Amino acid sequence: YEKRKSTVSGDMGNINQPMLKDPNHIPDTEYLMIESTYGDRDHDARRPDYVADMAAIIQKTLDRGGNVVIPAFAVGRTQEMLYFIREIKEKKLVTGHGDFPVYVDSPLAIEATQIFLQCDMEFVDEDMQKLIRSGVNPIVFPGLKVAVSKEESMAINEDKEPKVIISASGMCDAGRIRHHLKHNLWRKENTIMFVGYQAAGTLGRMLNDGIQKVKLFNEDIDVAAEISALPGVSGHADKTGLISWLQAIPEKPKMVFVNHGDPDSCESFTKCITDEYGYKAFAPYSGTRFDLVTGQFDIVTEGKPLEKKSPTQETPGEEKHYVNPVFDALVSAGERLLRAIRALSGSPNRELRSFTDDVDRLAEKLERYKKS
Repeated sequence: YEKRKSTVSGDMGNINQPMLKDPNHIPDTEYLMIESTYGDRDHDARRPDYVADMAAIIQKTLDRGGNVVIPAFAVGRTQEMLYFIREIKEKKLVTGHGDFPVYVDSPLAIEATQIFLQCDMEFVDEDMQKLIRSGVNPIVFPGLKVAVSKEESMAINEDKEPKVIISASGMCDAGRIRHHLKHNLWRKENTIMFVGYQAAGTLGRMLNDGIQKVKLFNEDIDVAAEISALPGVSGHADKTGLISWLQAIPEKPKMVFVNHGDPDSCESFTKCITDEYGYKAFAPYSGTRFDLVTGQFDIVTEGKPLEKKSPTQETPGEEKHYVNPVFDALVSAGERLLRAIRALSGSPNRELRSFTDDVDRLAEKLERYKKS
């Protein structure tokens, strides 16, 4: 194993972002695991003006007496939001509200912010280095408040002054942000501003998709607040960025494992780098095992790994199931087809009958092949 070189990309950072440098490239690797959050699409070619867009949302919300609630990941995204708000205040882009209060309500985010402030300058980008050398603290400003204890967190929602609240988690599935949503979603003067990727099935995604009522702490909450998304903000590289990073590895890895993405995105990126760029790639599912020594997939059944058995341990008549990446891709395509079919609910009957005929013909073709 010592001679095997394997690399995990982790969350591939986006380029041209505030504070942090662009992702580094690796010299070589035999096996690579790479994320695929945006593996099926690119970010907007036009780089948004984050500061101006954010200032406009804050201005509009404070003018109508509301709060701006920002679900943000504790590490990285929260600090970027503070970076933008510092600039907004410095340039006086929000007027009529003085040094409006900005609360960071996440113990982890507060600790992470302290680490950012202690970070060696070689790890931050040139713009942030210039700020620090000029004596400016890039993520601290007048009106910034923190809430560490439960009592401090609860007091935020008792304060009626219009404010900005930044809290984790970024997809609203856990943490203190859910309490702030409970107190703010039902008020039409408020804004919930999303500043990061929202995975399918999360509360954040459902709010982005326009759900009208949610259940929080066993209470039904009407969604009356404005739901907004800061365009273009993402800590993840897009499809082009992922491919560029991958191609910078001098010699193609023996295998690229694609993970950390919605199924469609993961499958699309795997197919892209296989068909268009000649990589040997596979999107493993839960339970898939790959032996780095033999370079082969191990025994699995229905996505769950089986314990290896010696010949004397084999159960008579037991069938071994080996993972075939091509067959697995076919199964994934079938699952995608089923998801697409379910999404057709409510479509006109004429269209449904036409699609039914198409699916029946495909099923008959597969059944004939199996019998032949």
